[in-house]
Amino acid sequence: MGKQAKDIWLIFQRYLVIFLRNPVWVVIGVAQPILYLLLFAPLLKGIASTQGFPPGGAYNVFVPGLLIQLGLFSASGVGFGLIAELRAGVIERFRVTPVSRFALLLGRALRDIVVLLLQALILLLLAIPFGLHATPGGLLVMLALVAMIGLGMSSIAYAVALAMRSEDSYAPLVFTVSLPLLLLSGVLLPLTLAPQWLQTIADFNPLSYAVTAARDMFNGNAGNPAVLHGLLIMAAIAVVGVVIGARAFSRAIA
Repeated sequence: MGKQAKDIWLIFQRYLVIFLRNPVWVVIGVAQPILYLLLFAPLLKGIASTQGFPPGGAYNVFVPGLLIQLGLFSASGVGFGLIAELRAGVIERFRVTPVSRFALLLGRALRDIVVLLLQALILLLLAIPFGLHATPGGLLVMLALVAMIGLGMSSIAYAVALAMRSEDSYAPLVFTVSLPLLLLSGVLLPLTLAPQWLQTIADFNPLSYAVTAARDMFNGNAGNPAVLHGLLIMAAIAVVGVVIGARAFSRAIA
């Protein structure tokens, strides 16, 4: 166990240093959510009083969804970096090292989570002047949801990247899968405004439970069962994602 933890720490440090050499990716990653915050959220103020719109105000409804979107897109994009390393032979050189294959995944994923949480905090701070209100407990649960999404989705993204080994194949797949997940999670507009058939389909989207849990926490509804459901579902996705990603690294660097 000690060696495993040491390997994870070494891999985490390696990729954190690589990131710190070019921290502009934090700004790039948070740029799209900020544009939504500036250009789309104001449109919601006009319909915030509409029947079916969740309570809490436009920004307390929209910002939690933006954070889930940030977690999904940031985690999905990590596969591009892995494909570049595959092409450069970096992953191949790990074959001759004694480092744990599980550590190769988890060390990377922990770096991804740190970057993702930094982006989330930037977005939260920028949203406060616009009218975002949240309790400290709500913020902590929100960040926990984002971290679990980042862990699960980035692990799956690494597995897919190892299987495809080409940006030309990876990019269309990521965008094709991410778009319906995003639209059916209620990130842009609450699903309570959608027709019943669309809400039924959205029930099969795990991210919709994370969005609902985040909004409840931001509005002080910590006792709502939806919060626990969202946390449990995201935790399950994180575990499944890590298992899938670890197996993919084990096969790729056998």
